[in-house]
Amino acid sequence: MKKRRLGSQGLEVSAIGLGCMGMSQSYGAADQAEAVKVLHQAVELGCTFFDTAEVYGPYKNEELIGRALRERRKDVVIATKFGFALEGPHPMASNSHPKHIKKVVDESLKRLQVEHIDLLYQHRIDPAVPIEEVVGTMGELIDQGKVLYLGLSEAGPETIRRAHAERKLSALQSEYSLWERGLEEKIIPLLKELGIGLVPFSPVGRGFLTGQIKSFEDIGEGDYRKRDPRYQGANFDKNLKLVKVIEHIAKRHGATAAQIAIAWVLHQGEQFVPIPGTKRLKYISENCDALKINLSEEDLAELDELGQKTSGARYEPEMLARVER
Repeated sequence: MKKRRLGSQGLEVSAIGLGCMGMSQSYGAADQAEAVKVLHQAVELGCTFFDTAEVYGPYKNEELIGRALRERRKDVVIATKFGFALEGPHPMASNSHPKHIKKVVDESLKRLQVEHIDLLYQHRIDPAVPIEEVVGTMGELIDQGKVLYLGLSEAGPETIRRAHAERKLSALQSEYSLWERGLEEKIIPLLKELGIGLVPFSPVGRGFLTGQIKSFEDIGEGDYRKRDPRYQGANFDKNLKLVKVIEHIAKRHGATAAQIAIAWVLHQGEQFVPIPGTKRLKYISENCDALKINLSEEDLAELDELGQKTSGARYEPEMLARVER
């Protein structure tokens, strides 16, 4: 697989990565044996950039990555995240205090069975801790050899600029896709100015843009999307019309709707490295093959219009409040 460079600090990754969250939470039950096969197949295909976090599971996803990839360590780039208090009286409260960051990183290293984390993100901005203090602590971990590169997730423009001034960032991870374009006005221009890469998660709209979900009833119990505003009622029906456009373009290319959605992200710039998630073996090759699709100017113009037509809020209010803009 082709490589892409995230930021100006030297971090090189596969042009498409693998979001691993769904192997441990959020989208219903996952078969752990199949998840291991997916991880191994990804490496064979050259998709060697893996995204996890302590909160996924919690802890279980990092443990899965550690078990599955310990024999392939030299072949892979592993990104993980900190930023929540997962134990105590207020689970899921923000916590990016320096002492906590150092504790979490040491625990993540053990679960991942690695000597260093390739890319460490702050998962969500903690309003109680100045970003300079957070990134300064992350920088200390680089100096100690525990981390190689730094990133933020879902940070706003001012925070990104302040953080980058303290210690150079390699990547911002945020949701970006054909139906979520909120980064385009301020954040993407800033990333280009500062030389920071973008790692878009949910490039296929949490599965909606694949065209595989035809009705709300197709979503199983225990699946987060049962609460996703864009999957509800009239929003679902309106958004299904967007998928029809993607499917029409997919037919022109002999591709799937998911491949077109991923290809669109790839076409936005060489500093974009999408991380579509899957826990199914049958989808990992399909996702990687999106690299082979060359969208025409006509395709891109038609697809660009979809971002103005998405119906429904991106998240529930509580989750949306954690996204800094």
